[in-house]
Amino acid sequence: MIIKGGINICGVPMGVISLESYFPKPDGHIKHPASFDFPVMYKTVQGATIDRLIRERDPALLQPFIEAAQELEREGVKAITGSCGFLALHQKALADAVDIPVFISSLIQVPLVSRMLKSEQKVGVVVANSDALTADHLSGVGIQDEPIVVAGMQAQRQFAEVILRGDSVDLDMDIFEAELTSVVETMLNENPEVGAIVLECTDLSHFAPRLQAKFGLPIFDLSSLTRMVAATVERQIA
Repeated sequence: MIIKGGINICGVPMGVISLESYFPKPDGHIKHPASFDFPVMYKTVQGATIDRLIRERDPALLQPFIEAAQELEREGVKAITGSCGFLALHQKALADAVDIPVFISSLIQVPLVSRMLKSEQKVGVVVANSDALTADHLSGVGIQDEPIVVAGMQAQRQFAEVILRGDSVDLDMDIFEAELTSVVETMLNENPEVGAIVLECTDLSHFAPRLQAKFGLPIFDLSSLTRMVAATVERQIA
């Protein structure tokens, strides 16, 4: 039997382009590798902060993101994702830069979720900052025409202080859960036609099981999508 070479590290199905951030990443987070039952390789783009990506939309970040994707491919990963859903802006450029699958944002699964619902239902999308979400982000992952309802976390005090602005690196998880629950509850009360939820922000994934239990809706996020893609690029069962 011949085993093909040409890669530096073997047996790692998933690579993650990571922003530089130092707040906690609890289990379920894409940057909490123990959340997965397969190896994950990370490439942090130094200086790529949440503020530069989300608020500034700094175009100078694109080339380092491309180089990170190419380095992960050379190292041997079989698919690439990212640590922030606002990377949706660069989905096409990153997919074109490598020869392996790229799903750089949880938002890319919105069409799939939408097709699962009734025609009168919509997909609820929870993002880090709805004020910063633009048509370019939506079109970047092909969801500009999808029936969605968007809710943002930017008005939540702790989320804004710790995650969006980086004023602190510590999180009170009880406050975090209360902030997220409030945002989702308001979205559902105002939009009863929402039939499923997609979490854009990777920092919310830890709470996905609790959201599903509380609201009784399917909750999709980057971690669940990553598990699905890993199962397809390295098939173990028929």
